[in-house]
Amino acid sequence: MIQDSWEQHSNWWQREFTRGADPEYEEQILPLLTDLVVEGGRVLDVGCGEGQVARLLSSNSTKVFGVDPAWSQVSEAARRSTREVYGQASATALPFAAEVFDTAVACLVFEHITALRQAIMEVSRVLVQGGKFIFLLNHPLLQTPGSGWVDDHMSDPPTHYWRVGHYLVEQETVEEVQLGVHIPFVHRPLSEYVNALSENDLQLERMLEPSPPAGFLERNASYRAAAHIPRLLVLICRKR
Repeated sequence: MIQDSWEQHSNWWQREFTRGADPEYEEQILPLLTDLVVEGGRVLDVGCGEGQVARLLSSNSTKVFGVDPAWSQVSEAARRSTREVYGQASATALPFAAEVFDTAVACLVFEHITALRQAIMEVSRVLVQGGKFIFLLNHPLLQTPGSGWVDDHMSDPPTHYWRVGHYLVEQETVEEVQLGVHIPFVHRPLSEYVNALSENDLQLERMLEPSPPAGFLERNASYRAAAHIPRLLVLICRKR
């Protein structure tokens, strides 16, 4: 179901989130990755989509490989490629030998993967000892399904607060992210991610919760009062 959605809606993603169209990528995600992937070597972009992260990383004279289960994404990534290599593959069955990558990146991917532990196990398997895994997620606490602004006019004085949805309930939802575009998301608590990483020898070294970037807040008036609510969570891990 998830792969079919990305096959069907890849044009939406490529139009709305690449080539400078999305301020969160341009002002926050891509600069963060530029700062975090500084060690060179061989890099794997898991769930590469049409390749904008892989293209960014390859500009650092790094050998970059990108994999994605959606052919409509991989074929576009190959068309736009500068020198990266792309292949169609699932995160749960990476087509590489063990211990061949120095760095792995997964950017807003694992919230669309149902077999979490299998995918984490595969990332760990293909990383060299001491390799880095940079793991970017929609913040699983503050962007839980059902989260959002509440205007409480029954209180005196009226209050305005951010409601957190059923955080501890692991669930798959289908969200209409744009008119006619329905994308499945898998919500799970942060502990599920951290424990899966730990169980597969990926030690958390650092965690980032950046504020939404100015360009996003300017474009989304209803979110401006939530500048103190992070949308992104970044986990930087090292393989033991």
